[in-house]
Parts: sequence; structure tokens; C-alpha cells
Amino acid sequence: MRQIITHFTDDDLYKFTMCCAVIDNYPRTQVKYSFNDRDHTVYPPGFADAVMEQIAMLENVVITDEEIAFMRRRCSYIPAWFYSYLKGFRYDRRWVKATQDDEGHLTIEFEGCWSDTILLEVKVLAIVSELYYMMTGQLSGIDYDDYYSKSFAKAQRLIAAGCKFSDMGTRRRLSFESQDVCVKAMSDCCLSASGPGKFVGTSNVYFAMKYDLIPIGTMAHEIICAIAGMYGPLMANHIAMNVWSKTYRGALGTFLYDTYGWRIFSLNFSEDYANMFKGLRVDSGDNREQLDLIVEKYRSLHIDPLSKQIIFSNGLNVDEAIEIQNYASDKCQPSFGIGTHFTNDFPGIKPMNIVVKLVAVKITESWPFYSLTCKLSEDKGKYTGDEATVRRFMDILHIEPLPEK
Repeated sequence: MRQIITHFTDDDLYKFTMCCAVIDNYPRTQVKYSFNDRDHTVYPPGFADAVMEQIAMLENVVITDEEIAFMRRRCSYIPAWFYSYLKGFRYDRRWVKATQDDEGHLTIEFEGCWSDTILLEVKVLAIVSELYYMMTGQLSGIDYDDYYSKSFAKAQRLIAAGCKFSDMGTRRRLSFESQDVCVKAMSDCCLSASGPGKFVGTSNVYFAMKYDLIPIGTMAHEIICAIAGMYGPLMANHIAMNVWSKTYRGALGTFLYDTYGWRIFSLNFSEDYANMFKGLRVDSGDNREQLDLIVEKYRSLHIDPLSKQIIFSNGLNVDEAIEIQNYASDKCQPSFGIGTHFTNDFPGIKPMNIVVKLVAVKITESWPFYSLTCKLSEDKGKYTGDEATVRRFMDILHIEPLPEK
């Protein structure tokens, strides 16, 4: 079978930045992750075995000197010792277990040291997505020349509308080639298009290197979820902000706030952190409502929201990004991270709705038990975690219960 992931940095930047912070602060922490297909896809026979074959192939993927040199040049905020860690890093198939039930539904579980397993999520999702289209025959006949033109046109519209935007489509891309074509088209467009907007880069470190772009990203919900599992959700955002500032000293200053909703985050978001972090990322809920809450919070702290960058990344397409730009441009410095719409927007192909979430954590390997954790974003349909854990966290955070099914 053709190997899907062949470059170590064919991954999103936030996995590397979080990995560095984890080693710096939680070097012995153990975790469990779980794959979730929100559409309950029925996968072809033998799919789980094919996933495991691809994961075994990751064992021969190592970082190159060229990749390290690029990251040193473009990611100066990452300390030098981390590249020594990456130089010696090796994937291990024993961290992953993939199975299918009798109906063909897929289960994937990861377990191991957090600093190791953290580098699996994006690669495994990209493997599952491309492998599914490969095994169902949907990759044949794809017109990538047409996709280049389509991607170029998307970039033109966004640049003309004044949007600053990046590609964040690694996890659910149709294929490696689809993301390659998209990033090249948008990079080319940025050189020729006229308008106040800009294609600022891609979350994928390999493609950033290939096209000499800026790798984009900071963190994911994972780090707040893990801290909440260890210490509880009430102060998880506060601890995460403190951990992040300890490792990066003010760099990478965009905080992802919605792991447990706006209310508890806003209680943790004191003036010192509001000044330290250059902005926030909106990844769930109604974009306008969330922005209005953010603006109100900054003003209550006597901070001009126009001095802050707000990144919108909640399943956007071009039309939605332009609409938000028009609403937000006089309230903050808006920018946009767009994923699946950039890398999996093909006629007749349904993008996958798959995620991998951290579900359990223990502070060190010597502990005899894990503590369960979950995510409670502003989109209640996207709550992730064991049902009892979700209810427990909702009680702790005084979140209204979900309506009965």
C-alpha cells in the first residue's frame, strides 16, 4: 500500500508547539486519546488493518536537517533543545490500536506518554481521511488543475475583501496533493492579487517549508482538557495561560478560549493575561455573539479591542469569512483559519467529520489510575467525552444541562 505520510513536518504547527510546552511542564504525564467519527461512517472491510499498516509506516518517518533548519528560521520562539528531541523522536505503532465492529464503524485509541502521543493526532486524521477516499475509489479522476483554479479564486475573493487568512486543512484533507495544490494556488495568488487582504500562511509545517510561508498556529483544546483532567476545569484556562507564558514568554500569544465555554474563561481572563496575549481564537458558537463578548471583556479591562487579534476558525467557508470580516473589522483585528473548505471542496465528495480528542490523563506514569476529561465548547452538539464526565464537568462549571433526547 502507498505510504500516505512521508514527511515528519507534514503536520500542524500547534502539535509541535504544544509538544514543546508539554515536555517543558508535564514531561511524565500519560494520556489517552479517542477517535470520533461524528457521521458514524461505515468504513470498507479491512480499513482498520490498513490504518494500522499506515501507522507502522510512520516508524520510518524522521525529521530531516532541512526541516529543522526551516523551523529554526521560521519558528524562533521554539527553544533549541526541542529540535534535539525531534531529531531523536520515533513513532511507535504500539501507541495506537485501531479496530472495526461488525458494521464497519471505526475505533482508534492512543495511549502513552503525552509528549510522544501528542504528535499522532493530525497525522492519523490525515491518514484516515485520505485512506477512506483511496479505498472507496473516490481519489480516481480528481481534477487537480481545476482545483488549483478554484483555490486561486477563493484566495482572490478573500484578499479583495480584506481578509487575512491561513490554511488549516491538514486533518480532513482529501489528500496530500489536494492540500499541496491549495497552498500553492493561494501562495501564487498572494503574489499577484490586489486588495487589502493577505494569505498569511499554512498550519502545515511541511507545506510552509515547501512554499517558504509562515507556519501558523499556537495551541489546541487538548492542553486545557488535559490540565482540567489533572486539576479540574474551574482554573484550567488560568493554569494553561500560565504554562504557555512560562514556555513561550509572550510569543505565540493567541489563546484558544472555548474548551469549557466563554463564561468560565472570562472569569479566568484577568487584566495581566489580557494584556500579555495578543488575542483569542473563536472556534465554536455564533461568531458575532462570541466577538461581542470578547469586545465587551476587553473594554471592561480598559483594553482597546482594536489592538487585539481575533482569529475565527469555526468551520468557515469564503462567504462566511467575508461576512465576519465586514462585521468585525471596526471592532478588532480579525483573521481567519480555514480548514476543510480549502483542502476538501470537491464536487460529489463529502468531507469527513472526524476528530481525535484527549479523554483521560494521569500526572505521572507511576499513578495507578487515569482521570477522565472532556471538552464543552460553545457548540453543545460538539461536546466530546464520556457522558458521565461531561455531566460532572457541567455540574462543576454550572452549565445548564442538555435537553433530553
